[in-house]
Amino acid sequence: MIETLDSVELAKEINKRASSAGIVMPVLIEINSGREPQKFGVFPEHAEDFILQVADMENLEIKGLMTMGPFTEDSEQARPYFKTTKELFDRLKRQNIKNTEMKYLSMGMTGTYMVAIEEGANIVRIGTKIFGPR
Repeated sequence: MIETLDSVELAKEINKRASSAGIVMPVLIEINSGREPQKFGVFPEHAEDFILQVADMENLEIKGLMTMGPFTEDSEQARPYFKTTKELFDRLKRQNIKNTEMKYLSMGMTGTYMVAIEEGANIVRIGTKIFGPR
């Protein structure tokens, strides 16, 4: 699964390569809930339009959303960004968009994963906790 789909151009390229390989590629849409200019991702208010464009691509299957949230020393400061992404996830899930199954919500990293789980994450990325600083 590709967890960081955030542009139509990238979606088209993945769709083309998946088609050539004869597969359907599961993807997560990256949401920039913190609106950070240094990060990639779709702003929450543009996510539905973006997903509707991607949903028409036959060799992609949208499996959910992911967000990083701003880096912070205090994990509670990430909560509003996770909450925003979870609300978007729930709203999109109710819409039953073709080729879209809001199954996975990937939020939180080593410093924020507990808050992310409290806010509904079912995938967390805790590499530093497992492998140490890199």
